[in-house]
Amino acid sequence: MDHTFYVTTPIYYVNDVPHIGHAYTTVAADAAARYHRLRGHETFFLTGTDEHGQKVERAARERGKDPQAWCDEIVPDWKALWGRLGISNDDFIRTTEQRHKERAQAFWQALKDTGDVYLDTYEGPYCIACEEFYAPDKLLDGNLCPVHGRPVEQLREENYFFRLSKYKDWLLNDYYARTPAPVQPRARLNEVIAFCQDLKDTSITRSSLTWGIPVPWDPKHVMYVWVEALLNYVTALGYPDGANFKTFWPGVNIVGKDILRFHAVTWPAMLHAAGVDPPQLVFAHGWLLVGGEKMSKTKLTGIHPDDLLGTFGSDAFRYYFLREVAFGQDGSFSWESLHARYTSELANGFGNLASRVLTLIESNRDGFVPSPDGGEQDPERAVRSTVEKAVATYDDAFERLAFHEALEAVDAIVRHANGYLVETAPWKLVKEPNTDKRVNAILYTCAEVLRVLAVLLSPVTPDACGRLWTSLGIPDSLAEQRLPAAARWGGLAPGTRVGKGEPLFPRVEA
Repeated sequence: MDHTFYVTTPIYYVNDVPHIGHAYTTVAADAAARYHRLRGHETFFLTGTDEHGQKVERAARERGKDPQAWCDEIVPDWKALWGRLGISNDDFIRTTEQRHKERAQAFWQALKDTGDVYLDTYEGPYCIACEEFYAPDKLLDGNLCPVHGRPVEQLREENYFFRLSKYKDWLLNDYYARTPAPVQPRARLNEVIAFCQDLKDTSITRSSLTWGIPVPWDPKHVMYVWVEALLNYVTALGYPDGANFKTFWPGVNIVGKDILRFHAVTWPAMLHAAGVDPPQLVFAHGWLLVGGEKMSKTKLTGIHPDDLLGTFGSDAFRYYFLREVAFGQDGSFSWESLHARYTSELANGFGNLASRVLTLIESNRDGFVPSPDGGEQDPERAVRSTVEKAVATYDDAFERLAFHEALEAVDAIVRHANGYLVETAPWKLVKEPNTDKRVNAILYTCAEVLRVLAVLLSPVTPDACGRLWTSLGIPDSLAEQRLPAAARWGGLAPGTRVGKGEPLFPRVEA
């Protein structure tokens, strides 16, 4: 990575309320953005809503509403949820905004000017829920959509097509061959490489509906929602000549694996054809499974994040999904696993460590962090070594979006520190003669661990880490901390006044 970082979520359909799968993607992108800010990189984080297409139009009509009125009504719910989850996006793009419409039309005109857009007729199975055409051999028995299990519709209409097949060699021999690979994880790269072996031209407009952005040279057609929506990643930056576009593009598109082909095949090829750099990285994460199935608003199997936030809070929500699931693979959610992870690693682990250490300093050193000089022994050096190893692992993992590995490394610090505290037992040692320096070293070591943990966990549990930072009494704000310096051992100044504060993670009954 250079010194700028641009990360996006997919923009989300507003045909219904969000579920925890949408929140999972958004939390992951937010953690990545917060980490890169922590690294001192100039960072831009974008999310938003996808408001055109037949699925949104039908959802609005079913409720007796105009599509624009429906979008205007439901979008505030999405924004409010991101606020409750501590999402730190720099912009929120809506595809019904004029800035998106004008810039999308400018891109389409540039694409047509290449000569790679032509008019033809398309006929085939179409899934409204996916907003996607399917080849007949990809359908389930009974002409069912392979994603939603619902009957598809047979459509025949005049469309404009993009000569996607023309870019097969560029995709296979240039774009996908780059190092590092622009599509990850590796299994997803292999998937799109296999798909491109038989690459065909793709339909990019619809003439059977009106809820969309008109094609600039032929307003009887509207832009196919999947192709139009992808443009948000550049229109929000001010394509074609805005300052943010020049500064931040190309960036990192974090998506679910079910929309990988649009993002990793059609999207980079269209950009390349129009003379725009393709994405630096398309990272496709797996699905969250509930009861062995992918959550779906269409199947009414989605779980709203608020169902969890009221009990566990936003930090625990963020921590659990990034810790529990290997990012890039499918993962299963259950209330029981969330409660177990919350209890063992947050309440009894990180939270309990903070409470015990701050209480010990308040009770035995009048709330002032002591100097470790003259009292350090091998146990303190072992803690420091664990921290240094974990920091190196953490950095490498975050750069690869391997959030679960980063959090495993941080949890190793917590477990070592809690064990160290039990082993050294400063609450007993303080009662013995001539132990002041030894107790000082122990308490300083534990307080310094808390400082490093607050820095490392701030991209994932920002609220708890902010409260811990305040309790530690450090004059410089947590937002001002920069890696790698902020994680180097010894950053907590002796004499700093600490306070106990409220529990970071109160216990939750099963």
